[in-house]
Parts: sequence; structure tokens; C-alpha cells
Amino acid sequence: MIKQLTRGRLITLAATVLVVLFFLYRCTPGGDSAPEYQTAVAELGNVVSRVSTSGSLQAVVTVDVGSQVSGRIQELFADFNSPVKKGQRIAKIDPALFQAALVSAEANVAAASANVTRLTVAAEDAERQARRASEVYEQRLISETERDTAVANARAARASVEQARSQVAQARAALETARTNLRYTDIVSPTDGVVISRAVNVGQTVAASLSAPVIFTIAQDLKQMEVHTNVAESDIGRLNPGMRVTFTVDAYPGEPFRGAIRDIRNAPQVVQNVVTYDAVIDVANPDLKLKPGMTATVSVVTDRRSDVLTVPNAALRFRPEGAAGLGPGPGPNAAGAGGQRERGQGGQRNPDQRNPDNRNRGEGTPRNRGDGEEAGPPPVLKRTVYVLVDGKPQVREVTTGLSDGRITEITGGELKPGENVIVTAAGQNPNQRGQGQRGFRIL
Repeated sequence: MIKQLTRGRLITLAATVLVVLFFLYRCTPGGDSAPEYQTAVAELGNVVSRVSTSGSLQAVVTVDVGSQVSGRIQELFADFNSPVKKGQRIAKIDPALFQAALVSAEANVAAASANVTRLTVAAEDAERQARRASEVYEQRLISETERDTAVANARAARASVEQARSQVAQARAALETARTNLRYTDIVSPTDGVVISRAVNVGQTVAASLSAPVIFTIAQDLKQMEVHTNVAESDIGRLNPGMRVTFTVDAYPGEPFRGAIRDIRNAPQVVQNVVTYDAVIDVANPDLKLKPGMTATVSVVTDRRSDVLTVPNAALRFRPEGAAGLGPGPGPNAAGAGGQRERGQGGQRNPDQRNPDNRNRGEGTPRNRGDGEEAGPPPVLKRTVYVLVDGKPQVREVTTGLSDGRITEITGGELKPGENVIVTAAGQNPNQRGQGQRGFRIL
């Protein structure tokens, strides 16, 4: 009985060893099984080139409403999200001190006017005395000195009247200042719009001695908004005013909004040695869904190809085992004449040569992506793809054009529609290429 059990265990162990050896043999390179390939069909399709970036929504016109006089806030007539009209009173500063200043200025004007009246009477009397002195002097009843004194007194009296009148003008100017300051205690809206911010409360004191304190921020019209984007310098040359734009916001995922580029501002914005430019996008907001400050993920279509032969970018990167010395293109002339690296207009790399670990970067980075990798302009490049014929890879020389980061347009060469292009080999690490090639990923 014990011998039978021992024999059964030996048979089981031997069978297990044979199964393991069989699988090891089958999985060892150079076994009798031919390599298996993953393929994709070269087919007609559409290729769209995009510039993707992000930005923030803002009102077209935003006005900061402040106070030109200092004082305590007595009343507020508007709050957050309040619609206001031009000239509408939205806040009130305690007017007690300014009313007292107005009364004092009015009194000063009255006193100055009375002084003019007094001096005018004195001047008229001095002029009569001067005329009498001149008549008496002609009769030689008074001396010439007495006559000259009377004339001088008359002239001095007239000058005193002119001085008093100028003091009246000064008093009236002070009165107008007091009235203006009292009027400024009523803070009114300078435009039609909606209050988007309130910075003070009732009872709070505002000081306007150095600069006007901001009390309200009013957006003129939220039905017309704009998106300010940061576009990388490598992409700014592909954008022009008037281009149509599609964008999304986190508040309404999956719902696209549309606009058009109004202006591309020339002022550079440099953050961590990255240069970007502000492309301003006009957006209609009739339903008031969009709000100031929302983050927009923007996509601009810069070029498109319809019904063209396309292949996955992974097919352009594939090289079979033993294809030594083959880089991303057919030998050292992959980039065309002059040995230039594959770049589009403006020095942008072809999308299928980018770092495979690139992700959608945030605002302020050199390339902000939305839905996938950033597409370049359509450079015409000589490339190599492999098609599967009777289970074996065969070379096809092709020229490439526009790419959207996932598929690339084939503009010419030996590849025909319907052929199966190889994108990777079974058992090959998708993050590594064949001999002498950099890593890649299947798009």
C-alpha cells in the first residue's frame, strides 16, 4: 500500500515537471512557434490637428466701484448677484460731517458777499471824496497833496472791492466742493451690470485719503464673456483671430461651449522659464451658465484631413526583432533632407516621437493638452511601416502628413488601404522598442 502511494506521488511530480518544461519551451524565444503580431488595418479616415490649452472665464468689462470720500458705511442697497442700473444708488456713507461742512461753506459765502457790499459802499464814498477834492483844488482852496490823498484813497477802496469779490469766488468754490463731497456719500453704479463682489459691511469705515477703496465689483454684462488662455510659444503661430474654438468647464462635464478667438496679445507671460501668450476668446453666455473664474479646457482645430489613408502611430514606431540600426524612420534620413529631426512648423515635434509618459499638463506648462496628445502641423516625412503578409512582416516605405497624436495621415508610398500594419509583437513589452529604439506606447 505504501509503495503504491509513493509511486502515485512520483507520477504526479513527473507530470508536473513535464508540464512546466513544456510551457517554458513554448515561451522561450527561438522556439518552434512563429512570433505573433498585433495588427491594425490601414484605412481611410479623418485626421484633425488641434491646439489644446486651458484658461479662465472672465467678464468682458469689470468695474471696481469705490468711494471718493472717507466715512462710515451707513447703508448698503446692493449685494452679491444684485442686478444694478447705471446711476442707481448702491451704498450710502454717513453724511453728517459733510452736511456740516456744507453749512459752513454756505455761511462763508454769505460773509464774503456781505464784505463785498460793505467795501463797495466804502469805495463809492471814497470816489465822491476824490471828485470833491479835485473840484476844490481847481479853486485853489486845498493843497495838491490833499487832492492826491483823496484820489489814492478812492483807488484803494476800489481794489478792496475786487479783493472781496475774489474771496467770494473762493468761498463759492469751497461751497461747491462741500456739495460734491456730500453728493459722493451716495455711491452709485457707473454701469449696468451684476454685482459679483462686495468688500464692505454696514458700519465699516472706508478711508479714501490715499486711494479709493473698492466697495463693489460689477460685471457689466455676463451674457458676453471671454476666455483668457495661456498658449505655448510653439503653438501660438498656428492660431489666428477668427478661429472657432470649443471648450468645456468642470461645472458641465460633457457639454461643449463654443467661441471664437478675438485677439492674440503680444505681451509674453513667463512662468518658470516657460513662455506663453494670451489668446482671448469671445463667448456668448445667453443662459448665464458660465460664471467668472471658471476653468476652461480649450481645443482649437487648426487643420483637418478627410477621407485620407491613416495608420496608428504605433505602426510607425514598430520594428521587428533583429531590425538593428532602424530608428523612428528608414535609417539616418528619416527626417528628410539635411538630417533634421521630425518637427512641424514652429519647431514642434511630430506627435508620435514624444515622451510616452506625457500627460495632460496644467496651465502655464509648455504644452497643455486636452483630449490626448497635442497634434502638429502636417510635415511630409519619409517613414517605414511593416505589414503582415503570410505571417511575416514586410517593409513598406511611406510618407506621412498630418497627425492628431493617435493616428497619422499617409500621403504617399507603398502602403495600400486594407493592408494589416503591425503595431506590436506578442510578448514584446509595449513600453520598449526593438534593438536600438526608444520606448513607446500603443495609442
